Amino acid sequence: MLPSQPLLHAGVFALTVLQTLASNTFIAAVYEHAVILPDPTDKPVSPDDALALMNKNMDVLEGAIKEAAQQGAHIIVTPEDGIYGWQFTRESIYPYLEDIPAPGVNWIPCTDPSRFGPAPVQERLSCMARNNSIYVVANIGDKKPCNFSDPGCPSDGRYQYNTDVVFDPEGKLVARYHKYNLFMIETQFNYPEEPEVVTFETPFGKFGIFTCFDILFHEPAVVLVSKMQVDTVLFPTAWMNVLPFLTAVEFHSAWAMGMGVNFLAANTHKTSFAMTGSGIYAPDGARTYSYNMKTEDGHLLIAELDTHPRLSPASPPAVSWSSYALSVKRFSQNDHDFTGIIFHDQFTFTELTKPGGNLTVCQKDLCCHLSYKMARKRDDEVYVLGAFDGLHVVEGQYYLQVCTLLKCKSTDLDTCGQPVETAQTEFEMFSLSGTFGTNYIFPEVLYSGVRLATGEFKVLNDGRLINKTKPTKPVVTVTLFGRWYEND
Repeated sequence: MLPSQPLLHAGVFALTVLQTLASNTFIAAVYEHAVILPDPTDKPVSPDDALALMNKNMDVLEGAIKEAAQQGAHIIVTPEDGIYGWQFTRESIYPYLEDIPAPGVNWIPCTDPSRFGPAPVQERLSCMARNNSIYVVANIGDKKPCNFSDPGCPSDGRYQYNTDVVFDPEGKLVARYHKYNLFMIETQFNYPEEPEVVTFETPFGKFGIFTCFDILFHEPAVVLVSKMQVDTVLFPTAWMNVLPFLTAVEFHSAWAMGMGVNFLAANTHKTSFAMTGSGIYAPDGARTYSYNMKTEDGHLLIAELDTHPRLSPASPPAVSWSSYALSVKRFSQNDHDFTGIIFHDQFTFTELTKPGGNLTVCQKDLCCHLSYKMARKRDDEVYVLGAFDGLHVVEGQYYLQVCTLLKCKSTDLDTCGQPVETAQTEFEMFSLSGTFGTNYIFPEVLYSGVRLATGEFKVLNDGRLINKTKPTKPVVTVTLFGRWYEND
């Protein structure tokens, strides 16, 4: 007699758990999705039309989930806005929202879809997880009615949240996260009264989750890692790239390294919005990543990670980020320091006029030290050392301390700090450090063509970022990106 389907599924799930428990690693997947967008409208479409659009996107996601599971992945992360897109008003997004209960209700939507009212999206996601015996992470919208006695209750009588959900390999809802730090155009959503710190346990480590813009703020991102001690962070995002520091692959890889965790970043793919760049990152660098501004294709990434990266021999040691920079006198200063703008922030720059040497540039309390030697000084490329110490106030308010060696867009110094993706200059050596007032520093090395330098640089215990490969590949930027949360 053949076993019944529930018993067969339970047996497969139990075997998967036992195999995972016996290993110190797991297989992770992320999918960068070219989202099928609804037609722009200020008026709500019908619930049937909204579901039809979401099913088109879920058809694509289901294909990626099946492929990931067939390749042995234990978990897959899909992007923010990956099921219905963006550019909504508060009213027009309403048909796309569902009531998402707290995970403690012990609910498998695949087998009990109507327990909390209509939930076709949650039902389908739950079945994707259950049918493929894989954790599925997705971003959808939650709606919660509120009482007008609540002073925060919107005039339409409901809260609307940008929400991440996680379903385990049985299809059970195990995590729900409401995005706290909304991007400035997300007027269709509310943020929760208090930031949520969401974690869940798996056979392959402790996981946490937050969304896109949250990564730049102390809550919930730093709290999740520092206080809750998660092993792996899940990160659905709709990231618009901003060179030279905030391109998805370089910043997300640097954040994983600076925070000492695994980081699974799934981005939406829309080149007209500069949206691309997904990856699977470990504290010692990217395990796999993709950055593609040439085509409109989705892309599945799969890689193996340590279950507990802090215990791995490859885990980088603790760094005293300002130790070296505070111990040395200023290097020779150029009398021709000048200012330039990077993403609306005014940096102080000094030019690398010689093939090699030592330079210092300072702004307020931050002094950035650079020792370098170019493989060959080119007349058609200009590099500068830059420092920024201040409050960034454009799409959000957050305090930065940044030291950077970067290529200017042209030989005109007025272009220094403008976005540039290509370079030809290689370095025999570089050593970058700074007198940071914070320990939250994220090291970035970006090569020509927006390629990461995985395994080709390291950070010394005293805070110096140095190259390991000699010479390097052509360098776009070498950066120590600091977030001084205490000054926000």
